[in-house]
Amino acid sequence: MEILQIVGIALLATILILVIREQKPMFAFLLSAFVGIGIFLAMIGKIGSVVAVLEQLADRSGIPSVYLKTMLKIIGIAYIAEFGAQIIRDAGLESVASKVEFAGKMLILVMAIPIISVIIETVLNLLPA
Repeated sequence: MEILQIVGIALLATILILVIREQKPMFAFLLSAFVGIGIFLAMIGKIGSVVAVLEQLADRSGIPSVYLKTMLKIIGIAYIAEFGAQIIRDAGLESVASKVEFAGKMLILVMAIPIISVIIETVLNLLPA
């Protein structure tokens, strides 16, 4: 099971980080970042099958592909912003992590504007004049 391998690596890294942190905090942070990036990269491979299923569902339902692509980009921004913010928090920089999260939220809002406009137009067309 893949999750057992991931959890095992994470636990091993945690123990090493706790031991190293007292003597070499920079190495402990780097180990933490590399393990996090490794887990992130291992999971990126799984995204392809999810995207394929979502594309099939969108094709069958007649949803234009531009909306699906926008939604996938929004989800990607959310995950990347959260991942980056967590690494920055591990370095002890809470204020910078908050700024990364804020930037991610603003980018999501900007990307969601076309979808929000279509929803509002659809609702307005459904309302009696």
